[in-house]
Amino acid sequence: MSKFARMTALAVTTIAISVGAIVYFGSGSSPSHDAAWQKLLASSHEAGDWVTYGGTFDEQRFSGLTQINEKSVADLGLAWSFELDTNRAQEGTPLEKDGVLYVTTAWSKVYAFDAVTGKELWRFDPQVPGEYAAKGCCDVGNRGAALYDGKLYFGTFDGRLIALDAKTGKPVWSVVTVDQSKTYTITGAPRIVKGRVVIGNGGAELGARGYVTAYDAQTGKQAWRFYTVPGNPANGPDGAASDSILAEKAQSTWSGEYWKQGGGGTVWDSIVYDEELDQLYIGVGNGSPWNYRIRSQGKGDNLFLSSIVALDPDTGSYRWHYQANPGETWDYTNTQQITLADLTIDGKPRKVLMQAPKNGFFFVIDRTNGKLLSAKNFVDVNWATGYDMTTGRPIEIPAARFAKAPAVVMPGALGAHNWQPMAFNPETGLTYIPGNKALFAYEQPSDYSFRPGQWNLGLETQRTSPPDDPATIAATRALLGGRLIAWDPVRQKEAWGFDYPEPWNSGVLTTAGGLVFQGDTRGNFRAFAARDGKVLWNVNLGMAIMAAPMTFEAGGNQYIAVLAGYGGAYALTSYFNDNPGPRPNGRVYVFRIGGKAPMPKVEKLFKAPANPSNEPFPASLVARGEALFQKDCWACHGPGAVSSGVVPDLRRSGVLPSAEGWKEVVIGGALKDRGMISFAKTLTSADAEALRAYVSSRALLLKIQEQGRGAGK
Repeated sequence: MSKFARMTALAVTTIAISVGAIVYFGSGSSPSHDAAWQKLLASSHEAGDWVTYGGTFDEQRFSGLTQINEKSVADLGLAWSFELDTNRAQEGTPLEKDGVLYVTTAWSKVYAFDAVTGKELWRFDPQVPGEYAAKGCCDVGNRGAALYDGKLYFGTFDGRLIALDAKTGKPVWSVVTVDQSKTYTITGAPRIVKGRVVIGNGGAELGARGYVTAYDAQTGKQAWRFYTVPGNPANGPDGAASDSILAEKAQSTWSGEYWKQGGGGTVWDSIVYDEELDQLYIGVGNGSPWNYRIRSQGKGDNLFLSSIVALDPDTGSYRWHYQANPGETWDYTNTQQITLADLTIDGKPRKVLMQAPKNGFFFVIDRTNGKLLSAKNFVDVNWATGYDMTTGRPIEIPAARFAKAPAVVMPGALGAHNWQPMAFNPETGLTYIPGNKALFAYEQPSDYSFRPGQWNLGLETQRTSPPDDPATIAATRALLGGRLIAWDPVRQKEAWGFDYPEPWNSGVLTTAGGLVFQGDTRGNFRAFAARDGKVLWNVNLGMAIMAAPMTFEAGGNQYIAVLAGYGGAYALTSYFNDNPGPRPNGRVYVFRIGGKAPMPKVEKLFKAPANPSNEPFPASLVARGEALFQKDCWACHGPGAVSSGVVPDLRRSGVLPSAEGWKEVVIGGALKDRGMISFAKTLTSADAEALRAYVSSRALLLKIQEQGRGAGK
């Protein structure tokens, strides 16, 4: 597409956003929905292509390809790579069809490549406004797209669903799926279901009400919508597919004026279609705010938070649900990957769905009726002792609800397993989970008031200053980690595992070649033997890997593709990341047996020195700035202003010594196009100066530390 054509398309897209309407950019003849749907189903069963987000509709992330196997993997080499144009979170799983690789990247950009040579065929930038980054909890990543009837579909961070011509990258239609005046975002991949595109959204931390929507794949016309939590009873029904079930089952499980804070329950990731049972499963997220005592007066189960809900794919109507955490209060989501399989349990064949959500328990559920078959913890947990198999409810440890005293809970809000996809190998019978080991301290707030558009966790944030002495930092780091867990879902026990020094390692791919592929935060991309976990191959890409690998066949060769690039919730909010300075741009890496392309050298970017002001700020002003920083700023710039390099390190900011320059950024919004919006609605000039005083104090400490060990080392 020429530069002029791209600019014209984007201008029309902008008009579409402003009026909130469906805009058509072109049309052409296409087969009927039924014929196109049957063609997609057939393609999903062919091992050579990867045409859906999870590889197949059951989302096992298992490939039947065997050219790359336990013996040949040692000869795996780089076929080609491509540098992307942003260093933000790269979370996408590419799609491949007929020799074309489709990649979605941070900021909702899309690329198409010749899958064999790496030649760029086209790219599309939906021009997400930079200031929209402030509406997201967890960076501006995008996890993937959907293919159907010659079109590629993807969601944008600012809430649009766009259909592109898969051959040219030109837009076909675009529809705004959210109220863009609120805190909704889209990071998850859409799914194609019987000629419709199904998409959810995120935003619960900032006060959203969750729902999932189906659109006609050819026209963009809304087919149905299902809300996951009830709205304001005074407003009456939504006119949605969820109306009757919310009235019958959900409404009575909520208390107080919950709707004023959104309620939460966003469907920000897992959406899975069951071809055998003709059912759609959605994974529902946490409450808004997190704290159950504030959200719903500590009363009721709060349906359908932290649930798996089965829907009729044609109408969106409710069929059944299973709630993993009634009265959710820890940011425990059930948005993590849902995988479908047939397992033999107690000597009987069962059609099951499996999930390893944030709360640390591995669930096996009968997908015909939602009955819990088994639940065992796959990591250490201290909030519950297990699940009552009669009621399906957790056996909680009351103190973990932090009602009377603070509680350090594991797994914490990061989750025992987050968005990084797991994989199931039907030949080994094992599920491979990218696990996290991380704690979180929960405490009732000393005061709380809802702030529209801001983080509303309902937790105490004034006592979260991170440690600065090396011994405490090292001891705390030792409590964190990651683990690739090979889990037997029938026996509900670990078969083998591989430990990492940090959480937040990549999603997983497994193959009929007897392999499991996973990357880590140190840049290592490994192939493991699927049965025993032996490391058979490893290459370092020079940058962290979070996204899940995929595989395809083209020109007689099997390829492995993965996106590399750091970011996301842990990267932004953890004080215990390595601090390497600015992160490099992400890349696409594609490997094959005998690949001879040179591994690109990833240059270490310049790390600016600490830049404190020379002004003698009063201790009271620094303390006030610390309280303000811990209230909001840490979510992007890191606790204690320690950045992981994904966003700028404020301690090294060029404007830090200047009160006017700092104010122009914080209050004036001078850098809004780069994601740093104006906070004039919530902060005064005096607040901005207090923040500057605090960050300057942190910069001074950093300067002393770096002088002691040699800057930049």
